[in-house]
Amino acid sequence: MEIAENAALVVIDVQKGFEEEFWGKRNNPAAEGNIAALIDLWQETGRPVAFVRHDSVEGSRSPLRVGYEGNEFKDFVEERRGKGGGPELLVTKTVNSAFYGQPSLDGWLTGLDVVQIVIVGIQTNMCNETTARMGGNLGYEVVFPLDAMHTFDLEGPFGWSRSADELSQATAVSLHGGRFATVVTTEEVVKGASVGVR
Repeated sequence: MEIAENAALVVIDVQKGFEEEFWGKRNNPAAEGNIAALIDLWQETGRPVAFVRHDSVEGSRSPLRVGYEGNEFKDFVEERRGKGGGPELLVTKTVNSAFYGQPSLDGWLTGLDVVQIVIVGIQTNMCNETTARMGGNLGYEVVFPLDAMHTFDLEGPFGWSRSADELSQATAVSLHGGRFATVVTTEEVVKGASVGVR
């Protein structure tokens, strides 16, 4: 697929707090490497990048709470911030969707005439999926490289539980099958992004 010359990369919640045992077993150990590669590509080509941080309001229970080390971006993300040739935005949020953060992601994207967004980060079936669904509803062409994100095993109602891989697959099927987003690989994004490079 072709990646627009001004497509925005939305990097969601790649924070140190997600490294804690609090969350349980994760999937996709390649996620961080793929996220880093896409940030590098976006910055090298002057495309816009939005870094999104979750500032938890759950107090001392959350590893993502403000003022705690877990709230900080992982080092490989923090060291890349401000290094690109294109527009960059820091969004902070307290809910799942990056579109309900401050400052307005939608307003920033609209101001740049962006119609295509590429979502990466943590967690696949939580903030990434919620942002993708809302992006689709807002009229953006949403690209969802499934191997540039990860999630965790989760327990639900009725004694049900699903592994991180199962949850990621369910997200991919729901988003792609429901036409909220186009689910792809990092490699497909890299190939598609080279088409529109200046």
